[in-house]
Parts: sequence; structure tokens; C-alpha cells
Amino acid sequence: MPRRHGRPIIIPREPAKPETPVATSPTTLSHVDDRQQPRMVDVDGKPVTRRTAQARARVRFPAAVAQALHAAGHVTPKGAVLTVANIAGVMGAKATSQLIPLCHPLSLDRCDIDIRMEHNDALIECTVSCHGSTGVEMEALTGASIAALTIYDMCKAMSHDIVIAEVRLVKKTGGKTDFDAAGQVGA
Repeated sequence: MPRRHGRPIIIPREPAKPETPVATSPTTLSHVDDRQQPRMVDVDGKPVTRRTAQARARVRFPAAVAQALHAAGHVTPKGAVLTVANIAGVMGAKATSQLIPLCHPLSLDRCDIDIRMEHNDALIECTVSCHGSTGVEMEALTGASIAALTIYDMCKAMSHDIVIAEVRLVKKTGGKTDFDAAGQVGA
């Protein structure tokens, strides 16, 4: 292995190019074309239906920080933590297509952010809906993530040992398949 200044030089490999185009199926990536180039999915032929999604994020605080937040009514020098995070989550959901390159811009009918404290954790749930030809999972995930990042930002002066965890889709309806993280997947 070649070395520079006593350290190994890592030479990245070229990704393997497929011999034949990749067929479209439920297990293939929809955001790449037959040449493996990124693309926005064409939703022109898909029916407009009511689409809903719910995502969750968890912010874990050290016990002393959670106690201090509770004692202060969840207000820091930056402001009312849960209120600001709620607004930020809605703004994040609405801005999803500006943040994630291949997401379609959607006109949301609803975006609700619910933030509650469970012991030393803030549990954030973002529920989004629209009438459209593509799902709102990314909007729900983005809303929950931005709310969690806002909580971190507003509390980081108290500790940098705050952890954002378990950002996940909880359920979705509309489109080809419905999903429920409790194990229910169906058409």
C-alpha cells in the first residue's frame, strides 16, 4: 500500500458500472435512471389521492439538563424551546423540496408538530397531509428533524451531550401502499 508521511494513502475505487440497465421494480431505487444518474421521479401519471405521513424524532437530554429545562418551564435565554421548535418543524416540512434535491414541491394541507417530554427526552411527532400524486413522508421526516435540531440549538449552551435519535417514519397512507411501523404494511 502506498504511504505518505508514514500514513497509508487510500485510493478510492471507481464504482462498478452495470452491464445492463436496471429494471424498475419495487426493490430498485426510483430516483436513478437506467444510466444510474439521479432524477426526479415523474409523477404525472399517478392519481391524486389524500396522502398522510407521521414521523417521529427523539431528543435525549442529560438528566441535569432535562431537570433544568423543566424547572425553567422549557425556556432558555434563546426563548421558549418547545414553541420555537414547533414553528421550526412546520417551516422545515414546508421547505422540504428546497432542502432535499429530488423531492417534489408539495402544497401541504396540514402540518402538526406535537412535542412532549418523556422523562429526559423530548418526543417530537410530525403529521403531514396533502392531496397529491406523491407521498409526504419526506415532509414529515424533515419536520420532525428540524424541530429536533432546533431543540438542540436552543439547549446546546446547557450541554453538548444532547442526542438526536430515532428519526423515523411511523406511518403513511395514500399511494400504492400504506405503512405502519407497528408492522402493518399493506395496499
